[in-house]
Amino acid sequence: MNNLKNLRGTVDLFPDQLIKWQNVEKIVLEQLSRASIKEIRTPILEMTELFIRGIGEGTDVVSKEMYTFLDRGERSCTLRPEGTASVARALIQNGISSNPFQKLWYMGPMFRYERPQAGRQRQFHQLGVEFIGHDSVRSDIEIIALAWDILGKLGIKELNLEINTLGDTNDRSIFQKSFLKWLEINKDSLDLDSKNRITKNPLRILDSKNIQTKKALENAPRLVDFLSEKSHNRYLELKKQLEILKIPYVENFNLVRGLDYYTHTAFEITSGSLGSQATVCGGGRYDDLIKQMGGPKTPAIGFLSKVVEKLNPHGYLITYSSSAAVRKTLRNLGLEIFTIKPCFNEKTFWSQGTVAIRKLYKNKLEPNFNFEKLSVMEEEHLLTKASTPYRDHDLNSSKDDIIKNRLNEQLSSNLLSTKKWRKKWGMTKSSFKS
Repeated sequence: MNNLKNLRGTVDLFPDQLIKWQNVEKIVLEQLSRASIKEIRTPILEMTELFIRGIGEGTDVVSKEMYTFLDRGERSCTLRPEGTASVARALIQNGISSNPFQKLWYMGPMFRYERPQAGRQRQFHQLGVEFIGHDSVRSDIEIIALAWDILGKLGIKELNLEINTLGDTNDRSIFQKSFLKWLEINKDSLDLDSKNRITKNPLRILDSKNIQTKKALENAPRLVDFLSEKSHNRYLELKKQLEILKIPYVENFNLVRGLDYYTHTAFEITSGSLGSQATVCGGGRYDDLIKQMGGPKTPAIGFLSKVVEKLNPHGYLITYSSSAAVRKTLRNLGLEIFTIKPCFNEKTFWSQGTVAIRKLYKNKLEPNFNFEKLSVMEEEHLLTKASTPYRDHDLNSSKDDIIKNRLNEQLSSNLLSTKKWRKKWGMTKSSFKS
């Protein structure tokens, strides 16, 4: 029994961790409900052929990352690596023509065999939103704005939107001929993975992370220069509408995403506060996918996000607030002048945490830590925003009660209870109990 443990790339979630997950999920579901988007649930296990046809045989997902096996009936089965293909299959199988316009969401476990690292596991939880039957630029804008608003509501900072257009099938066909000629001439400047993609999935070379290949691609043909007038005008309208909504964006003409089914709009949203795993959302239009899978011609656009797993910080830091307005407001309320913010980098957490603790003790104040119960959405609502410097249920509590109650609630599971922290400060649990 001692040798039994979870598989690499999978994690166990205990009640204190699930509190954070459930807080994130609650905010997400509230936003989806307000947008009148309905839930769909599809099987975790699907026929392998679904993903080969839907995602593309030449993609990394299908060729390298799927969990595929033969069942007892000798049928090839795969644990779903993403949700869009499953949703498309469900709609085709159950008669999409009877309800061609739908806005759907799903959330659940997906599986990909890749090297586990922070924010990337082999079993991961993904949120997906799909607008089916909607072909206008307005639906592109709506889904980007929805993703942007959800991430903002979750308190994720330093959001950046990158956009690109992949044109339609004809645009890409013309571009690919020119691009293949360029690749043949410049093949020696590419990394090995990119060379292997020339015959399988050449567009994915544009998304290479290899420094040598990225430099070579600076002189490659650009897909945006091969757009038809109709595709070009569509892209211009997309940018215009984003500017009207004041959603800042950057054009990235090498952004093609990792799946074959995308057309026209492709986008990614990253956060500068999340370190190396900065991508929090990605999506795009897939007008040809449902027809390729045997259904009627049906335009669609969607996005995917591993937002629940991304929002799993090492803890929250208490730092001094330099805002005069905040200090004045908090003094009037009898609250202390300290702010709480999420920290997603462990090294930063420990170095900044040390400074924060020193400031607290210098002012003869107890540290106010509540790592597990505070969600990302609440981090600025504890003691900090001038407009909402406290949570509603704090109104009838004294300053000392707020600090001591929140400290003691999670003393057994926050960083004050870890050996690393106690050793650094020579503290014991009893030192912090009221």
